[in-house]
Amino acid sequence: MLWIRVSTYLSKAENWILGNRLSGVLTSYPIDKSVYDWAIDNELFVPTNDTQKSADFIQKFTSASQEHFHYENGNRE
Repeated sequence: MLWIRVSTYLSKAENWILGNRLSGVLTSYPIDKSVYDWAIDNELFVPTNDTQKSADFIQKFTSASQEHFHYENGNRE
């Protein structure tokens, strides 16, 4: 398993966001795994019907359980 030092990447991302005075959301994503599979593996989501197992559903899937940070003009809110 590959372990990433999240704090290092967060610091680099925040420096870039600040330097460009960006606004929006920075979201953490798993490495080498889809968010859909990650949410299922971590028991954060359980597909309950065939629609939730379809390609259309999977390709649009996001999880509020992913770590995320909000920024306004480069500053974390």
